[in-house]
Amino acid sequence: MTESQHFLKGKSKRLATDTGSWATSPGVRRSMLGNKARDTRPELAVRKLVHGMGLRYRVDYRPTLQLRVRGDLVFPRRRVIVFIDGCYWHGCSLHYTLPKSNTEYWSSKVVANRERDARTTEALTELGWTVLRFWTHQDPVQIAEEIRESVVPGLPPSERS
Repeated sequence: MTESQHFLKGKSKRLATDTGSWATSPGVRRSMLGNKARDTRPELAVRKLVHGMGLRYRVDYRPTLQLRVRGDLVFPRRRVIVFIDGCYWHGCSLHYTLPKSNTEYWSSKVVANRERDARTTEALTELGWTVLRFWTHQDPVQIAEEIRESVVPGLPPSERS
């Protein structure tokens, strides 16, 4: 059994050493594949706070069949959708740093992600949704307060919990 066959053990994922892979090494590939699409620490912190405010929402929910997009927190009745974007994957101006290897691939990937985010925000807004975008480095308490203000606007803070 070759090293790559042993590593895969029946999995259909290609190793970084295979042709066409974006990763520069098997370790980088494992690390990147280990990144979660949902239930990240920042998401969980915000969800806990928002739930504690008495607000109910859907998680990793597709708000409309017209678009292939899933919100991190979605309030269907209020038509509010929340995205908590990772600094690396979405190109945060404060924290994104270009990797030392495979820079052309990653820089074009992040640019494409930002363009997709802008198109998504525009399309959802045109469909009547309020789109809230936050960075994972932002304070979860402030994020939760902004979400509450968008979902239940106009109430004084003392009456909202």
